[in-house]
Amino acid sequence: MSERTLARRRSGKPVTDVLLSIWGWLVMAFLFAPILVIVVYSFNEGRLLASWDGFGFAAYEAAFANRQIVATVLVTIRVAIWSAVVATLLGTMAGIALARRPGRWTAWFTGLLLLVTVTPEIVDAVALLPWFVQLGTELGVTILNDGIVRLAIGSSLFSTAVVAYLVRSRLIGLDEHLEHAATDLYATPFQALTRVTLPLTAPAVVSGFLLSFTLSLDNTIIAAFVSVQGATPWPVYILGSVRSGLRPEIAAMSTIMLALTLVVLVLVAIVLRRSGDSTTQIARTMTGG
Repeated sequence: MSERTLARRRSGKPVTDVLLSIWGWLVMAFLFAPILVIVVYSFNEGRLLASWDGFGFAAYEAAFANRQIVATVLVTIRVAIWSAVVATLLGTMAGIALARRPGRWTAWFTGLLLLVTVTPEIVDAVALLPWFVQLGTELGVTILNDGIVRLAIGSSLFSTAVVAYLVRSRLIGLDEHLEHAATDLYATPFQALTRVTLPLTAPAVVSGFLLSFTLSLDNTIIAAFVSVQGATPWPVYILGSVRSGLRPEIAAMSTIMLALTLVVLVLVAIVLRRSGDSTTQIARTMTGG
């Protein structure tokens, strides 16, 4: 071992590594400090969120006692479930088609999915609103006048692309001969799909469902445009509350929704870990990479 190597080991970490570590912690503090503030102030006993009057659980009691808050949260959860179901069904079929039936259409379809993921939500919201109004009112498609249906469709746009990417990535890494073997053993195409293909993609499908659920919880812009009276989701309720001043019960329910999101993300990580994904692959999936 050279003298330079010994001297470097004795001197400890290089200055650049120390600076990068400090910078990383500062970035983490910048990202998560506002969330921490909301969590702390959810235990505020005061009437307004910005006025700290002591520690307590009155905000949580007030949040669950407020029927309007509970109603908006239930609407959000219902929409998230239906949005996840729609996105999982459509995204799974799209991912299987992309992985197992590639062709000239693949590049175009992949481009459309990419367009969905990069299109600003405000553009989707402006496009969906007249579409719902025209189909629901003028053409008599009454189901599109239902607030839950509108919100579920709007929330599932981005999630469908996410599920399609997950399923496609999962199938590309698996040998297609397994499905061919099933057909050689006299399995019908439907049996091969349900007994071989779908079980192989199950981790990606479950992860896509859970991610779609979490993505729908904070779909604020589209929800603000397409929501109707009687089906107001939680993000839209918060926007309306900003004008009159935020109360501690808003922070309390936001903390509960945050905890729900974290639980779902942990479930996604567990499913991906059991399917054999590495920590890096799990992180890419969580961030949409």
